Amino acid sequence: MTRPLTIALVGIDGAGKSTQAGLLAEWLTSVGVPARHVKNPGGRLRLDRIAKALGRPDAISLLGRGGFLVVEVLVRWVLLIRSVLWSRLTRRVTVMDRYTYCQYAAMRARGTRGERLVRLLYWVFPRPDLVCFLTVAPTRARERIERRGKDREGLDYLVALDAGYRSLPETAGFTVVDANLPTVPVHAALREVVERHLQPAVAVRPSEVP
Repeated sequence: MTRPLTIALVGIDGAGKSTQAGLLAEWLTSVGVPARHVKNPGGRLRLDRIAKALGRPDAISLLGRGGFLVVEVLVRWVLLIRSVLWSRLTRRVTVMDRYTYCQYAAMRARGTRGERLVRLLYWVFPRPDLVCFLTVAPTRARERIERRGKDREGLDYLVALDAGYRSLPETAGFTVVDANLPTVPVHAALREVVERHLQPAVAVRPSEVP
């Protein structure tokens, strides 16, 4: 491998990014390509918990839209720097759970200004070798979010977030993966994508897909 490769999984909340990123890293390692799953959240869940502990409904009501955006952007920037540096230092494949595109899509979904400035702040992050856009119906995504019980998300926001992703100028270069299916077939589809796109660069051993 001449340089560390990165794979980024993006998509709306409830698309299965964290689950699939973890499974993909485990599978790559098992077939002889050492890989690590890294998370790059914006910190909203933790901020929401802090806000509720202080008697506020959520982080935006606590910090205001501008304050929340600043914290979210900076938290994600720090985590992305960590992820990129780890990849370059270890020379391993890195499976990114969220990337810069998630920030841009969230801002578009909320109608938040400042995307051009955020893009300038994030220009240091290289484009991943492969970006998989996990697409899922917003109604199905909301059902998954409610089942996991860790947070709640409005259907209107999920619809807007999906539209935000699809409106990004980078979306044309994403590899679309249908994430409406159960975990196993989605994982199988991702494996096929990785084998097809990355085998010229890394020695991925062919394996049977369950």
